[in-house]
Amino acid sequence: MNSNSQKKPALGRGLSTLLQNTNTDVTSVNNSPAGSISEIPLSSIEPNPFNPRTHFEKEGLFDLRESILEHGIIQPLTVRKMGNDKYQLISGERRYRASQLAGLEKVPVYIRIANDQNMLELALVENIQREDLNAIEIALSYERLLSECQLTQDQLSDKISKSRSNIANYIRLLKLPAKIQLGLKNRLISMGHARALLSLNTEDEQLEMYQEIINAELSVRDTESNVRTKKSIDTPKRKAINFDRKTKTEIVSFYDSDISISSNQNGSGKLSFKFDSKEDLDRLVKLLLNK
Repeated sequence: MNSNSQKKPALGRGLSTLLQNTNTDVTSVNNSPAGSISEIPLSSIEPNPFNPRTHFEKEGLFDLRESILEHGIIQPLTVRKMGNDKYQLISGERRYRASQLAGLEKVPVYIRIANDQNMLELALVENIQREDLNAIEIALSYERLLSECQLTQDQLSDKISKSRSNIANYIRLLKLPAKIQLGLKNRLISMGHARALLSLNTEDEQLEMYQEIINAELSVRDTESNVRTKKSIDTPKRKAINFDRKTKTEIVSFYDSDISISSNQNGSGKLSFKFDSKEDLDRLVKLLLNK
């Protein structure tokens, strides 16, 4: 193999890996070497439409603004060039918004090359690793990677270093009623609460239990217990079949064969015939088939 050949960088290794790869850098506006920091007008940057985070706490942004005013931006934003001196944010939206609040005219940036699929992945990995995304934002991001980027769960698992079961558990949250999804997004309930609600059969049951969680401030363990109780009440129990001696005698008389009958609590059971020869078996089969 040619030692000078370069391997194509794998997707999904995380933002830090791509930022260390000079193949994803472009020369800055000041013709600085690839990988260096440039300063560009804040007004020339547009937000990342692929950012899975849709809500930013105002208090946190104002705290970051004060830090920026005192210390400057310690970690540059990462953008991609769109043409006509316009750039699109890849990562660092909290710093971008706080810089707007601070009234900055220019900000330090890394300028990168990334296609839309890379941007979606980069934004997801960046935010999962460094931001406290709520469960619904994570679920929606996973869903977009699977549908828009046409990834399988195995491929997504490799790209973001999460197990398939982790991915599946998040995506299942999107099956919950909108009211419960909103409660999860606003952190009125936890992921554990939501997973317990998913085991209920109908939306009405889920909404009823959700309201009970809110009103009684139930823990996850209490919620799981209440769900189990509700499911056991709603599941009809079949009584065991009790065969009296007369019934058994009538069956023995009709088939002219010894039988054994057993049943369990859920109503299922077994009826066995004893036969002495092939001819006896043929006779029983004909009787059973009403021939």
